[in-house]
Amino acid sequence: MNRSIVGRHFELTDSIKDYANSAIDTLDKYNLDIISATTLVSSEEKNGKKGFMVEFVINLKDKNTVVITQKDKDVYSAIDIAIERAKKTLRRHSDKIKNHKVMSFRDLGIEAEAVGEFANDEDEIEVVPMDLGDHKPIDFDEAVEHLKNEKQRQFIVFNDTDGNMRVMYKRADGKFGLY
Repeated sequence: MNRSIVGRHFELTDSIKDYANSAIDTLDKYNLDIISATTLVSSEEKNGKKGFMVEFVINLKDKNTVVITQKDKDVYSAIDIAIERAKKTLRRHSDKIKNHKVMSFRDLGIEAEAVGEFANDEDEIEVVPMDLGDHKPIDFDEAVEHLKNEKQRQFIVFNDTDGNMRVMYKRADGKFGLY
């Protein structure tokens, strides 16, 4: 994670930098891919009252930027309140990701079959995934032979020599296409 701590109209001391860094370290416990965290500390004076503003800008891998701004009379309390708000936001995002359930082929079990032919009714199309965990990986020559021998299957997934997943399919002209 890239970090930067900037002081605007305010000279940062080493203790403030260390405090902000330790506060940012606590954000790692949510197991989100944090690309960068920028801390902006500025001094403000309004109507003769001196105060501080702390802003955390956190860039996540799969989400837009999270920006938390907090004003307070004390720099340390502003950092504490801002980091607690950032923790709450990141915890909610982390919980949302963890609670999102994706069914995998292994969850469906042995009774899952490949899709044969689609019905002509556009309202009633049911797709049933195939359990790929029960099959051994095949190479290019085996994939060609399988597609030649089978009438119902229109495509096949296999590993190439570099270990990448490839898709071979039957074309309308009788030739084979490769993705």
